[in-house]
Amino acid sequence: MSSPSTQQPSPLLFFQTINAYQQTEALKAAIELEIFTAIGEGNQTAADIARRCGASERGTRILCDFLCIMHFLNKEANHYSLTADAAIFLDKRSPAYLGGVTEFISSRELMEGFKNFAEVVRRGGTLMTEGGTVAPDNPIWVKFARGMAPMMAMPAQLMAKLVDPDANSKLKILDIAAGHGLYGIEFAKNNAHAEVVALDWASVLEVAKENAQAAGVADRFSVIPGSAFDVDYGSGYDLVLLTNFLHHFDPPTNEKLLQKVHASLADGGRAVTLEFVPNDDRITPPEAAGFSITMLGSTPSGDAYTFAELEQMFANAGFASSELHPLPPSIENVVISRK
Repeated sequence: MSSPSTQQPSPLLFFQTINAYQQTEALKAAIELEIFTAIGEGNQTAADIARRCGASERGTRILCDFLCIMHFLNKEANHYSLTADAAIFLDKRSPAYLGGVTEFISSRELMEGFKNFAEVVRRGGTLMTEGGTVAPDNPIWVKFARGMAPMMAMPAQLMAKLVDPDANSKLKILDIAAGHGLYGIEFAKNNAHAEVVALDWASVLEVAKENAQAAGVADRFSVIPGSAFDVDYGSGYDLVLLTNFLHHFDPPTNEKLLQKVHASLADGGRAVTLEFVPNDDRITPPEAAGFSITMLGSTPSGDAYTFAELEQMFANAGFASSELHPLPPSIENVVISRK
C-alpha cells in the first residue's frame, strides 16, 4: 500500500498544462512585436512600449504582465525591465538573440504534427504527409538552417574544442546533415588545418555556404548535395559529424547509415554524434527525455535514444567503441565512436 501523499491534490497542474498554448502564443507575439527590444532600448511603461511597438496600450500591458508571470520580464511600480535571460536571448540587439528560432520551432509545419495527437499515439508516428520532417528535400530544413543557427553556435564551439583540443593536425571532416553548417565551420575556425565537406539537400547547403563565407573558411569548405542515405561520401575522413540527425530514424535505419559512415572513415577515424540523450529511465533529464515526443509528432519512427541504444547501433555498424561526453551548459551530449 502506498504512503499517503504529503501534498493536497490540486487541479492547478491540469489548468497550467491545458492552457500552456497561451504561453507559446504570448512569447511569439512578444518576439514579433519586439517587446523585449523595446524595453531594452529604455521604454519601460506600457504606454511607451506600446508606442514603440505599434500596439494598443491595453494589449501591451496585459501581455507584459503575463510575460512577468512567465519570468521573462520584471515589474516594479508599473515599470517593466528585462530579466537576464530576456536581455541576452530576446533583445534583437544582443549577439545571442534567439528570436529567429521560432521560425522553425513554432513553424506551422512542425505544429501541424501535434494536431489530433491521440491518433499520432495510436499510429506510433506522425500524421504529417510524405514522412513528416524526414521527407526528401523538405523545405522546412531551410527554415531550420536559417532560424536555428544562433542556438547552435555555442554547442558547435564547445564540440570542436572537445574533439580537437590541440587543433594542430590536418583533419578531413564530413558533416552529415550539415544544415546551417556551423558544426563543421567551428572545426575549421578552431583548426587552420581542417577541411570540411558538408552534406545536405542543395537548398540547405546554400545557407551553409553563406555561413562558411561569413566565417572566413569558405576556401576549406566544400559540399555534397543529396540524401545522406544515397550519395557517395568518399573516403579517408578523420571525423564524421552526425549532429542532431540520428534521432529522426529507427535503429535499423541508423545502423545502415552508420555502416556507410564507418566505411568512409580512415583508420583510427571517429564519428562524432551530438544528440539529446536521456537516461535509461527515459524520463530524466526532462529536457533530453522530452525530445522523444517531438520525434513522435514529426517523424514516422524517430526517438531520443539512450547512450546504451546509441552504443549498440554503433557497435552493430562495426565501430570498436563509443564514449559519452556531456556538453554543458548545452542540454545535449556528444558521443565519440572510434573505428
